[in-house]
Amino acid sequence: KRIFDLICSCIALILLSPFFIAISISIKINDNGPVFFGHKRIGKNGKEFKLYKFRSMVTNAEELIDTFTPEQLEEFKQNFKLENDPRITPIGKFLRKTSLDEIPQLINIIKGEMSIVGPRPVTEEETMIFGSYRDLMLSVPPGLTGYWAAYGRGDTTGYRRRRAMEVYYVMHRSVWLDIKIIFKTFVTVFTGKGSI
Repeated sequence: KRIFDLICSCIALILLSPFFIAISISIKINDNGPVFFGHKRIGKNGKEFKLYKFRSMVTNAEELIDTFTPEQLEEFKQNFKLENDPRITPIGKFLRKTSLDEIPQLINIIKGEMSIVGPRPVTEEETMIFGSYRDLMLSVPPGLTGYWAAYGRGDTTGYRRRRAMEVYYVMHRSVWLDIKIIFKTFVTVFTGKGSI
């Protein structure tokens, strides 16, 4: 699987390089802030790594959490995201809708920190919700896409449903399931249903 990940991510990075350049320029022109956003995630066997994305939020996004309404704070606490996040920039909305903000994660895959398919990368705080499944979830590399990302894409109904879907993948992972997930991901990305 590692060889597959390496070959596919290198080819994808080359093919997507025009988008990479265009998006970088667009983000820089939009507000002159950093092009990339790096955030700590927990990888295989609990090893910490920096996840790369194109920045889709304003530069002071973390500070603006203090301005959330009680309802927004509760939603953020439950799902670790908001359905209508006011911190997302105009270009960020487009990048998230098309999942183009995820392109830099191909670098994480090349570095061996992620895989093409696997549970989506999570923070240390998010791993606490895994409960007794924590070690199982961290027994495989996190993925650019995965069972939840493909079939529960954009779902904000609850984090526990996401956990159930991620656990299902880890317990039933196979080459055939990975192929189905990759195909489903392409379908959902091109139809614009949610974001990874």
